[in-house]
Amino acid sequence: MRLQAMADLHEQHLASSQHTSMTTDEYLGLLTDHQWEARQHQKTSRLLKQAHFKQRTTLEEINYSQQRNLDKNMFQRLATLDFITKKESLIITGPSGLGKSYISQALAHQACMLEYKVLYQNTGRMLKKLKLAKVDGTYLKELKKINQVNLLILDDFGLQSMDNHARETMLDIIDDRYQQQSTIIASQIPVSAWYEIIGEGTIADAILDRLVNSSHRIDLKGESMRKLKEI
Repeated sequence: MRLQAMADLHEQHLASSQHTSMTTDEYLGLLTDHQWEARQHQKTSRLLKQAHFKQRTTLEEINYSQQRNLDKNMFQRLATLDFITKKESLIITGPSGLGKSYISQALAHQACMLEYKVLYQNTGRMLKKLKLAKVDGTYLKELKKINQVNLLILDDFGLQSMDNHARETMLDIIDDRYQQQSTIIASQIPVSAWYEIIGEGTIADAILDRLVNSSHRIDLKGESMRKLKEI
């Protein structure tokens, strides 16, 4: 029955005779609760590992400095993760060093704690990996893995112009996830420049229509927080 946590706790109580002060029902309840908590911990630990986060972050550590243009009320509404329930997406833009990756991973960390499947990806590396997957015949398999997660983070989106393979792959991902799963895109590039970066008007229109018009938006401003920490 795989009740190892329950068995371990029972052995500890037998050794210390702690169980003698409880009724049978109280003792069984204690063991059952301990087993359930152990399984929940194992599950969230597995989800956090599978997410491949670049760094460990939490919502409690988010900086709401006014110079950053991060509205606390709006962000706390996002932090309820209702946007994942509704299959909506989020776009976070702003110059380097303002915490786009940090914010997206803090939301995603919370999603793991609530037992959502999450995957963090550097956009450029992901597109290169999927390009190779088309060559070795594993493209559809890799695409399925990506699109099965409840929340996908595409970090550093748009740092390089897309070739035919990249833009077609991006369309496959966005189209499959549209109104089915949630995506967070973090980018130094303003949304107004995405059309040119994607290239090829028809595909760019298709991607942006599915992504931009139906997403929540955070546009960070101000000086690099990394620079401020160095001062």
